[in-house]
Amino acid sequence: MTERPYVIDEMITAKAIAARIETLCREIVAEFGDTDKLVVVGLLRGSFVFIADLVRELDLPIEVDFLEASSYGDATESSREVRILKDLRGAIEGRDVLVVEDIVDTGHTLNHVTHLLASRNPARLKSIALLDKPSRREVDYRADWIGFDIPDEFVVGYGIDFAQRNRNLPYIGKVRFT
Repeated sequence: MTERPYVIDEMITAKAIAARIETLCREIVAEFGDTDKLVVVGLLRGSFVFIADLVRELDLPIEVDFLEASSYGDATESSREVRILKDLRGAIEGRDVLVVEDIVDTGHTLNHVTHLLASRNPARLKSIALLDKPSRREVDYRADWIGFDIPDEFVVGYGIDFAQRNRNLPYIGKVRFT
């Protein structure tokens, strides 16, 4: 398959992301301030940059775990079929859990994952997404915390990829095919 040429237009700067993470972390600390340990669950792969910056700002005792779910593959559109490719290593029963997602588009992935984790009986289960595309929602789900609402654009950067490229950009950019 020949890759279509594209350019990336910056939408959200690295500075804006950092400032928003600081605000979000204050709210998360207020919510979980009484926890003995917060299990921060990153949804791979897109959330890895966000989770790294998030946990460095959280003034809480934390444990980090990862779950890999896929509904995109190398496509620009969700398949709507959520597959769990890697499950958590640790048990979450009776524990406080924060699920970290890069972007909520149709809502299928985060909805599926939070229902799966809720079935494991955590004490508290909350979710955070860096980006939200409410106009694309097919499932009635909204993360507890949202970094930025964005329009219906295909975006990359800050851990989010297009066919495994552009994750290393320090900002969120809109993909424009040429």
